[in-house]
Amino acid sequence: MRVRRLCWWLPVLALLYAIFPGTPSPARAVAADGQPPSVLMVLGDSLAAGYGLPQGQGFSERLGAALQARGLNVRVLNAGVSGDTSAGGLARLDWLLSGPDGPPAAALVELGANDALRGLDPARTRANLAAILERLKTARVKVLLAGMLAPPNMDATYARAFNAVYPDLAKTQGVALYPFFLEGVAGNPALNQADGIHPNEAGVARVVAGILPAVEKLLAQPAP
Repeated sequence: MRVRRLCWWLPVLALLYAIFPGTPSPARAVAADGQPPSVLMVLGDSLAAGYGLPQGQGFSERLGAALQARGLNVRVLNAGVSGDTSAGGLARLDWLLSGPDGPPAAALVELGANDALRGLDPARTRANLAAILERLKTARVKVLLAGMLAPPNMDATYARAFNAVYPDLAKTQGVALYPFFLEGVAGNPALNQADGIHPNEAGVARVVAGILPAVEKLLAQPAP
């Protein structure tokens, strides 16, 4: 009887081993403790959304893969909308925070590039971003602000006013700052698509590698 029972279990064990092999993939490893993943929301524009890139190769997806490869139990929520300005991000923030799962644990705010490309008043960009940061902090969301720089075709007066927005806000709002989201990528034809604005796959890899330590530091912080 014992032998029969053991024989009956052998194919079941083989099937379980096929489904759950001994060496788990990174995605399985981070969830091995049974805890649901923390959510990192990337609130941004086309740079976050993955404009012009194959599915799964955009910034948000590549960042999520990099975090999982580092053993972190994190799900990255791609809240990027192509063409979005700081005003657009602010307009949809309450909807994002009131989802069925509640506010995310952390947020990377990547907005303002389209404000500068359109020559919008830096004072309005500052006000919109300040409102975004305040709402995130009220919701007890950890925040990393990704800085932007005015494009080189803007005059020096505009560039000074716009470029000061991000470090000033990080200081006054008490949030972490990654000084320039496109560091090492902007202006490099080899790392950008034909439009010279949006990173290609190699450019996205460079952006992810650059910002990854700042994101890991953010995620390690206690909730505000």
